[in-house]
Amino acid sequence: MTGPEPAKGAKFPPRPASYDKKVGLVLQGGGALGSYQAGVYEALAHSEYLPDWVAGISIGAVNAAIIAGNAPAKRVEQLRKFWERITAPTAMWPSGMAGALAAWQRTASGMASLMFGQPGFFAPRKPHDWLAPDQLTSFYATDALKSTLENLVDFDRINSAKEMRLSIGAVNVHTGRFAYFDSAEIAIRPEHVMASGALPPGFPPVEIDGQHYWDGGLVSNTPLQYVLDYSPRRSRIAFQVDVFHARGPLPANLEQVYERDKDIRYSSRTRIATENFRQKHEVRHAINELFDILPPELARTEQAKRLYEFGCVTEMDIVQLIYRPHELQGACKDYEFSRATMNARWKQGLSDACATLLVSPWLSPIPHDVGVRIFDVMHDLLMANPKPETQATPPMERPPVKRRAGMDRRVRD
Repeated sequence: MTGPEPAKGAKFPPRPASYDKKVGLVLQGGGALGSYQAGVYEALAHSEYLPDWVAGISIGAVNAAIIAGNAPAKRVEQLRKFWERITAPTAMWPSGMAGALAAWQRTASGMASLMFGQPGFFAPRKPHDWLAPDQLTSFYATDALKSTLENLVDFDRINSAKEMRLSIGAVNVHTGRFAYFDSAEIAIRPEHVMASGALPPGFPPVEIDGQHYWDGGLVSNTPLQYVLDYSPRRSRIAFQVDVFHARGPLPANLEQVYERDKDIRYSSRTRIATENFRQKHEVRHAINELFDILPPELARTEQAKRLYEFGCVTEMDIVQLIYRPHELQGACKDYEFSRATMNARWKQGLSDACATLLVSPWLSPIPHDVGVRIFDVMHDLLMANPKPETQATPPMERPPVKRRAGMDRRVRD
């Protein structure tokens, strides 16, 4: 299946030479929901915002590796091969029958995934493995994923290419500490990607150089701060693609409770990490402003010099693309791998990214006293054109940015 037409026909606003920020793509975890991320990348591939750095956790690490491990002209094609390899063909129900039958199909697909695994991805443990259950550390084996990665990802390209950097997040099982595998620092192998997605107790830990790692989503579901905080810091626009949304209806049954629980738990981690970075970066700007008005005798003190080291003049734009399905999808949505659902998520990611690029709000002048801007075009469009059932939904809560007196920037990346 080829990519939908909107990306090919969309006319995005040109990116002026004056907007010279580096471009990052940040991909969160979410299992089967990750096809939304692939759709977002397809739109970026037809824009002037090709990332020079892509970072991912869990399924985001898999998508990131496929993007970084292929030439630009082949990336969307290879993403499509991956998602078609690990999903099963399913029927498309006629109009008028789709609602109930599609919901039943999603549930059946999720149950099938639990029972039989997914081709090219994971498989249940063999019956004889259960003869020694005290030695088992997972319900599934992920040997198939290694073969899939070796087939679709050119790891030599990742480790030698200069135009794109890859970073993958995982958790050290022994220490409980978060670790990033970064192509700028080490050679990336299939094991690094698999480690990022080794969610227990479903998947086994992955051994790398004598250490064992689990899914990075256990600690943080977004690598945003790693990309924006990495030193030496550069002004950057980061497209942050999340597959869990914070807002939703009051659950009416246990199935909806489980789904809502996942959305809140994972989306909150992304929101907290994003807000923590915004606050920290605004403090950096405030430090610079304070230093500029210090009397010379204070500016020369050791205390002032130490404070100055924490300052920064880089400017960050964070563009949020969040998968907001048009209907409830059930508690199994992150392991529901039907082909029809995958295609629908991909199409929505493509559509949302195209709509965001068409608006391109980051091209508006940045106020001189702001270090971080956060954009969520799809949320703004939803609030401007609410459906009847969402009219009472309040605007997205975002702490106000406190305006400060202006200053002359000494350096700008």
